[in-house]
Amino acid sequence: MMALLILIVCTLVPFGVGPEGGQLSRIAPGILWVGALLSCLLSLDRIFALDHDDGSLDLLATAPLPMEGMVAIKALAHWLVTGLPLALSAPVFGLLLHLPGPAYPWLVASLILGTPALSMLGVFGAAVTVGLRRGGLLLSLLVLPLYVPTLIFGAEAVRRGVAGADPMTALVFLAAITLFVLALVPFAAAAALRVNLR
Repeated sequence: MMALLILIVCTLVPFGVGPEGGQLSRIAPGILWVGALLSCLLSLDRIFALDHDDGSLDLLATAPLPMEGMVAIKALAHWLVTGLPLALSAPVFGLLLHLPGPAYPWLVASLILGTPALSMLGVFGAAVTVGLRRGGLLLSLLVLPLYVPTLIFGAEAVRRGVAGADPMTALVFLAAITLFVLALVPFAAAAALRVNLR
């Protein structure tokens, strides 16, 4: 579903803005990153919902593994089935948007560096909304503002690669955001789960 969504985005954008290659190559970094962001949003509401519904989340809360470790494992699993495949298949989608050849390594690098932050922030949003019925809309409203810095620096790294400029500054900021999120969010998500399980 996630690959299909980003494929639909990359296919429909040329109809909306015109098929001219120069214009598409200028907006391709932003479009690819927005597509990756929306693809990550698709499965967020199911991260903890199924465990909550069948009662296994209560068992996980009492397991010897700390709640923070369980949150980190859920985020890793989400990234392995969403972020990593998107990063590896991104060059194919870049072809649809006339992304110049020199930008492909920077596109893959930015997605590999940035999508772990998207998965971890998504796990936090899923932890906050785990007990709510129809919490998908609230989850999106909660997570989307947190995604904005990752989106900005990820798209900027690819844009600089398209322009022939040095994208390392944007990649360093992107890596810093991901490391900060990976260090902080498991504790916040675990605290939110503990509150929701009371």
